Amino acid sequence: MSALTKEQTSADALPEYVDGLPNIAGQEALIDKAIKNAAGKPIYKPASSIDFGAINAGFACALHQHQPLIPAGGGDLRTAEVISNLKYMMDNQGIGDNHNAPVFVWCYKRIGEFVPQLIDEGKQPRIMLEYSGTLLHGLRQMGEHHVIDALKTITCNPRYWHGAEWLGAPWGHAVAPSTPIQDYRLHVKAWQHHFAAIFGLEALGRVRGFSPSEMALPNHPDVAYAFVKTLKDCGFQWVLVQEHSVERPENGWGPEQKHLPHRLVCTSSEGETAEIIAIIKTQGSDTKLVAQMQPFYEAKGLGRATLAGKSVPQLVTQIADGENGGVMMNEFPGKFFEAARESTGSQAPMINVTEYLEHLFALGIKEKDLEPLQPIQQKKIWDRMKPGDGPEKLAKTIEAIKKEDHQFHMDGGSWTNSISWVKGYDDVLSAMERASAHFNEAVLKPGQPTDEDRYRKALFYLLTSQTSCYRYWGQGMWTDYGRELCRRVEEIIRHDYAT
Repeated sequence: MSALTKEQTSADALPEYVDGLPNIAGQEALIDKAIKNAAGKPIYKPASSIDFGAINAGFACALHQHQPLIPAGGGDLRTAEVISNLKYMMDNQGIGDNHNAPVFVWCYKRIGEFVPQLIDEGKQPRIMLEYSGTLLHGLRQMGEHHVIDALKTITCNPRYWHGAEWLGAPWGHAVAPSTPIQDYRLHVKAWQHHFAAIFGLEALGRVRGFSPSEMALPNHPDVAYAFVKTLKDCGFQWVLVQEHSVERPENGWGPEQKHLPHRLVCTSSEGETAEIIAIIKTQGSDTKLVAQMQPFYEAKGLGRATLAGKSVPQLVTQIADGENGGVMMNEFPGKFFEAARESTGSQAPMINVTEYLEHLFALGIKEKDLEPLQPIQQKKIWDRMKPGDGPEKLAKTIEAIKKEDHQFHMDGGSWTNSISWVKGYDDVLSAMERASAHFNEAVLKPGQPTDEDRYRKALFYLLTSQTSCYRYWGQGMWTDYGRELCRRVEEIIRHDYAT
């Protein structure tokens, strides 16, 4: 796994593995340079054959792909190898739904075959991809190199890469509302490292959009501000948000024109503001909508809209798990081919988000022209205090509103309103918070190098422990897994960072 691929033979190449671990840190300056050099340069429009002035609407679909890493490679939890949950499924196919493991592997690979086939037919397929770092590492660890090779075809081959747009993500599939701010930034940077090590720095420069795990958007003002600032500092241009996780600042209502880009504006209690373009994923049964290419049929029924005084096509955007459920495993392939073939050259073509934005900006539309949005429930806060009043006033304001309104919360908004990513997970969250605090105190000290083996090991376990699965299940073996990963973080800190 430590051998360099052909794409990594240049002087600026990153090895995919260092000391047996995925390359998730140590080359921050090189990563930042690659992103800055690519910033502001059109990527997709120069090669786009879509007549933006003639179409009525477009549609963009994204596939979210993830498998957690678990300490299950052995009978003793404290010494078990950290393996992919996919490997555990593959090795135990008689348990539950684990028989789906081989199909899942195909699901992770197949888009790397579908896009070239359609382009070679003369069609214009488009798809957006979001793969967690834990999944990419797990596939390598399992020897499923053919999956990565297929993905490289649509990421690195000039004939095909315009058909697939990668989205950034937190490396360990961490949920932003309940992940410590400094750790979330580490997740984002680790994903950029890992992606660049697999697909190259040039490909990383084309990653402009970001997909939050579980579509979870922080709504606590200070956390939301830090979230957006992290994305902007890391070079992202836009973020995908769930329709019911945002509100209009003036009235607290949801967005009116859901198929046009907006600005997500987040202000902290100290009065600092960070903003980023927001693309709205509308509500609905995600896998069913994407598997059956419903966004295509919705786009066919839309007309053009007015934005900043200009007539523009609207964009229907959806994201779904790329492998979960019978509809994604069985129905998606046929419907994807059908929609790609029918939409090519039509007035409702496939068009990825960055390609769409580049066409908008070519018309003279600016980011400041986009309507502002903020995370849900923030209007209730800003009605009672002003930005700049400070964190103490914010804490008191939040508590006062909670006493009056039992539906008010600062747990963030996500793909479902029925799940809190904080309540009910005290057992695992306390261990995560403790490991994070010790990591912050001992490992993130100014001047501590990030290219050392001990740093990568501690970071690897920290990020792996913060995978959303350990929160989602909340009890039983998954809680044990999460606590064990946190224990390993603490052990590395005690052993390797003792003063």
